[in-house]
Amino acid sequence: MQNVEIYSSPLCGYCHAAKRLLTSKGVAFHEINVLEEPARRSEMMDRAHGRHTVPQIFVGDTHVGGYDDLAALEREGKLDPLLAG
Repeated sequence: MQNVEIYSSPLCGYCHAAKRLLTSKGVAFHEINVLEEPARRSEMMDRAHGRHTVPQIFVGDTHVGGYDDLAALEREGKLDPLLAG
């Protein structure tokens, strides 16, 4: 299984939805809270090609995007193969 990282904020409903989706699939993830660690936001923006909203989700070296992108991969049946690597 690929390493999953999610940049998030506790105030973000889409962040909670992304974490629920990953948890429902039994996927462990590393969460980076950009409110608690504001310096990590610039790291996130660099990795996410300038995107500044949360969540920003990475599976291995692949930038998935936000919750809508994650949910679209799930609907299309492409999330499980990405997670499997």
